[in-house]
Amino acid sequence: MAPPPTSQSPEAVDSSSDTVSSQTGDAQGVGENAQTASGRDGPLPPLSASWRLKPLSQAENDKVHRILRACDEHNLDDLRHLATSEGGLIEDEVRRATWPLLLGFDQSQQSADADQWLSLPQHRDEDQVQLDVNRSFVYYPKGMSHESDKRKDIRKHELLTLISGVLRQHPLLHYFQGFHDIAQVLLLVLGQQCSIPAVSHLSLLRIRDFMLPTMAGTEPHLHLFKHILYAVDPVLAQHLLEVQPFFALAATLTLYAHEIEEYGDIARLFDFLLANEAVMPLYLYAAIVISRRKELLDFEADEPEILHAILSKLPKPLDLDRLIRRASELFTQHPPEKLPDRAWRSISINSVLKTTHGDPQQLARQGLADGERMFERQAAELRRADVRRRRLVQARQVFRRYRAPAAYAAATVLVAAVALLLGKRGFEGPLVALSPLIAGLRVKAVDGVRFVLGPRPH
Repeated sequence: MAPPPTSQSPEAVDSSSDTVSSQTGDAQGVGENAQTASGRDGPLPPLSASWRLKPLSQAENDKVHRILRACDEHNLDDLRHLATSEGGLIEDEVRRATWPLLLGFDQSQQSADADQWLSLPQHRDEDQVQLDVNRSFVYYPKGMSHESDKRKDIRKHELLTLISGVLRQHPLLHYFQGFHDIAQVLLLVLGQQCSIPAVSHLSLLRIRDFMLPTMAGTEPHLHLFKHILYAVDPVLAQHLLEVQPFFALAATLTLYAHEIEEYGDIARLFDFLLANEAVMPLYLYAAIVISRRKELLDFEADEPEILHAILSKLPKPLDLDRLIRRASELFTQHPPEKLPDRAWRSISINSVLKTTHGDPQQLARQGLADGERMFERQAAELRRADVRRRRLVQARQVFRRYRAPAAYAAATVLVAAVALLLGKRGFEGPLVALSPLIAGLRVKAVDGVRFVLGPRPH
């Protein structure tokens, strides 16, 4: 078993590193710049051995020993418990041993050829990746003097090659804005080499629903969030009934990496999220909303815009350990399969909400090929659902077009029947009076049918 790490100052930096050249959107530019950066200085090390400088306490050292023992034994149940408990995995050095196990890949079996993706065709989303990478590393590493501007440029370049490499190796994936926030956390903690399989496994096995051809995969998550909130606090859920749950999208979509600004906080939160199933970000957001119950109830329910604005921003500061503990309690007290209105039954069996649910050992046995198969099945489900929606829209449009002429035709028949009946009984006056009405209805019915059928061909 490896000795436990000790908290230490971040590693010294070679200030002679050249700034990576400006990044370009074309495939050749990405490849050339990647080779230049890696060939001159080699990949940068992870951000640091620790996000803090103070030494570990005795209790923290003991916990590190337990974590590393669980890693040696591949005891995922213990790792899940330790990652969820207060303080999480303590140190980045411990995370580098633990996160790969939680994500389900073996570091010792990584490919030695990290640049093999360079020969693959450019992914359709790389231009957007370029734009987002240019805006990366805003919050962290912030205030860390060892990270010079030159090294931040190199890290941006490594982030670009990391995301581009994963997308080219798995071209069925669709990039979404905010994905770079997730990837940069993995890059800073694990380093470039280990973050490649980490991002691949995360993309295909944990956040696959968000990387489908359309964002329709996010809808079941938001739908389930509403039911979680209702199960836990029906009064608050009713108060927020007019507020659409899109306020939870940015945080849950990016595993909170787009919302949390402190490096130590996001690393600790990733301990919890990577150790648990894909539904847990929803329970965490429910815990956050419930923690603001009094503030939210102070506003009227008929002010959804104000409520949405409040809910869209995470409160500061966040007591992460308390919220994580609360989210775990909510999950235990209101598991997904027990949520009201049978909400869990409506979730696709190919959604990550279900494929990560249950036994962590089963999740660890899932490979990238399994993720791609589930991706294809889920994408096919969404295509079929889209066809059904479009047919329903067309049917409604046809109904609206036929409804008016059909009504006129029915009215014509009814009035004619009444007139005929009156005529048979000798009431000639009403029959004469109804004749113009019958003629008018007949004209409108014929005009309506002509409108539906369109002009006659010549």
